[in-house]
Amino acid sequence: MSKEIKHTEERSLFGKSNYQLMLAGVVLIVIGFLLMMGGGGEGRFDPKEVYSFRRITLAPIVILLGLVLEIFAIMRKPKQ
Repeated sequence: MSKEIKHTEERSLFGKSNYQLMLAGVVLIVIGFLLMMGGGGEGRFDPKEVYSFRRITLAPIVILLGLVLEIFAIMRKPKQ
């Protein structure tokens, strides 16, 4: 009597390139939040610092690019 051993190939839900793109997206999101961070905790309100181009425009764009990259990485068909 010989026992049959079933070999099942387990495929990962995502491929290696998908995980790399997801990691890149997370890095972009973190960079965006770091760009948005405030100055020191001096307790004074400086409109030039709070409403700067970096915080109001650049940081949200970087965060959105990271989110778009995350969606692309999830939707992309993994290579076999």
